[in-house]
Amino acid sequence: MNSFIGTYECKADAKGRLMIPAVLKKQLAAALQDGFVLKRAVFQPCLELYPMSEWNSMMQKVNKLNRFKKKNNDFIRRFTAGVKIVEVDSAGRLLIPKDLISFSGITKQVVLASAVNIIEVWDKDKYEKAIDDAASDFADLAEEVMGQEDDENGIS
Repeated sequence: MNSFIGTYECKADAKGRLMIPAVLKKQLAAALQDGFVLKRAVFQPCLELYPMSEWNSMMQKVNKLNRFKKKNNDFIRRFTAGVKIVEVDSAGRLLIPKDLISFSGITKQVVLASAVNIIEVWDKDKYEKAIDDAASDFADLAEEVMGQEDDENGIS
């Protein structure tokens, strides 16, 4: 599993292409040949960029769901809605399809934020608002998520 580090700002051109910053491109180097999957995020108005190996790992989990349960089918349909295979071109640019630009509200200023094994792709204003909105709750969230006594559910 890859772990990405950092938050990077870049610009999208009129066609929805964005130049991957060199520091991030270096972290993505192992995945460049296999390509990526770009999808809508589940909880936020942003996109998620999965290296193909991470996507395949996620799909192995999803494939284990019993499709004779309606909620599982509904989840699969929504989770994979708008999924696109994308590549970084020879100039180091990533093309974001128009439907995903529309979903995420990406304009010109873009933030690429590491989220452990994937990269979140945000409109800069929406990213800053999401960070600001979550700031007041972060201490409580950190305690709840990471302050568990056992090693399985938190860090001790």
